[in-house]
Amino acid sequence: MAAMKPEDHQYRVPFVERTQMQYLEMERGHAKLLMPIGPNANHVDVMYLGAFTVLAEATAANPGISILDTQEHFPIVKDIAVDFHKMATSDVTAEYRLSEEQISELHADLKRKGSAGYLAEVPMLDDKGVVVATGRVTIKLLSHNWQG
Repeated sequence: MAAMKPEDHQYRVPFVERTQMQYLEMERGHAKLLMPIGPNANHVDVMYLGAFTVLAEATAANPGISILDTQEHFPIVKDIAVDFHKMATSDVTAEYRLSEEQISELHADLKRKGSAGYLAEVPMLDDKGVVVATGRVTIKLLSHNWQG
């Protein structure tokens, strides 16, 4: 499958777009994104908390979105937490991949229950490859007619 481009995405969020986050790699079950420091620096010139949160959310959700028939299903974030390890003074990247086994299980749950979910552990790295934060994001995939 060819890499997806941001304009291919069904779910646009203007707030997220204002961060100028970039999609480096997008394919079935996989996402690698970059959050630039420029528009996301705080008052002491390090990455702002909200930028880490947006990066963790988007990196975790996009692999799930990429496996959905969006005419039948949609994603939501059920929970998110970000642990900080070190201040980031550069652009930050994050990557998450669903395994083929996870994808099969998610599809089976969607078919059987109308809902499925996964917990994504998302390390976020500065331009030197140092983990500066870790996101833990619970993603739910739901059928449009889900009654949960």
